[in-house]
Amino acid sequence: MARDFWNDPESDNQSQGRGLLGSGWRPLERQFDWNFFNHLVMSDPLALSQRFLHLGSSLADAVGRNNYAPLANVLNLFSYKTKETLDEFWEYVTPDPPFPDHRFGEALSIDTPVRSVLNRNSIPIDCVLNRLQEITLFKILDLLGRPHLIMQYYCDRYFYYPRDRFISWERLEVIGTAYAYWPEKQIWLEIYPYERGRRSYTLIAKDIAPLANKATYNLAVMLSGYQSRVGQVHSQFPIRSFPDAIQAFTDRVQQAILNQDQLAVLIQGEPGTGKTAWTQAVAKEILVPLGYVIFILDHDAVENFVPPSYLERICLIINEADNLAQNRATAAAQRNNKTEHILSLLDGTLYQSIIEDEQIHNRQKLVVLMTCNTAERLDPALLRKGRVDLTCTFEHRFV
Repeated sequence: MARDFWNDPESDNQSQGRGLLGSGWRPLERQFDWNFFNHLVMSDPLALSQRFLHLGSSLADAVGRNNYAPLANVLNLFSYKTKETLDEFWEYVTPDPPFPDHRFGEALSIDTPVRSVLNRNSIPIDCVLNRLQEITLFKILDLLGRPHLIMQYYCDRYFYYPRDRFISWERLEVIGTAYAYWPEKQIWLEIYPYERGRRSYTLIAKDIAPLANKATYNLAVMLSGYQSRVGQVHSQFPIRSFPDAIQAFTDRVQQAILNQDQLAVLIQGEPGTGKTAWTQAVAKEILVPLGYVIFILDHDAVENFVPPSYLERICLIINEADNLAQNRATAAAQRNNKTEHILSLLDGTLYQSIIEDEQIHNRQKLVVLMTCNTAERLDPALLRKGRVDLTCTFEHRFV
């Protein structure tokens, strides 16, 4: 019966396998390792002896058939059945190719390219946060450079990609699940393909924070509806252009940032006194050089924002806080939960109340810069000691 190559899955797998070879992948052969073999001899000699006897018996059966000519028996040594027996024995006496240590957990994972669906009823902030995560992951890959090993498991076979031929991750043909390894950093990358060119990239590492800090240097995120984007902080007015009293207050803020893991600063003043310009200047001149990632949140983003866990240092800029964290005794504040969410962001003890064992030393630093026209409309709980550390009233007409 003729095989239908047009609808045969096995034929399709073979053509895709040939596509891997055509795009530069090569079969990965298992290497014999004396240390591994000695471990088998010492730990399980009985099972090893049985494997040797089974192999010898299979080879003897292949060449000892009575009803076949000697040449046919010799050729039988090269049959597919004999090859399966040899492969099974070889896989037993050789170590498996290296694979990720999933005990480390997923340090950073993203489906790329990031796609968003924006409409009048839904302006998700997740898209921008995913875009930030995508930028971070690929910048980490740029910092790591070429991996020591690139391999792929497909159709019960291992393939490897020659290191000197590697150009970019986007141009790497991936049909099954591909892995890359940097032994000096103990970092793995897992790539899984989806339909229509989409892929899942997952970094697996014990400590990804140092590389994430380098990758996110000078990044800022604006979460504000259709204006949401990832970029860099821009400051039109430097700190030295502010009045002397504000510069002195800025020095106190800078010292507090260096001394504390969590800091909240509240600036009040009439419109035009430079409150927003000051937060931008502090972010650009003080926080960015210290490795903080800047998030500028609008009213909707404040209600739904959760600090990304892979970032060690975060700064939140919340303008017009008196329109957000209103006194909950008023009817307007009772119609939303923005006040509660701002209070939870300012509560350092909230996120430290339950700490995972593997992250007990990973404390996230948080700086919150808030501006308002008047503190009289703010909820009294916001001004309680331990939530807002420093306050200042801007009176000079700056703009």
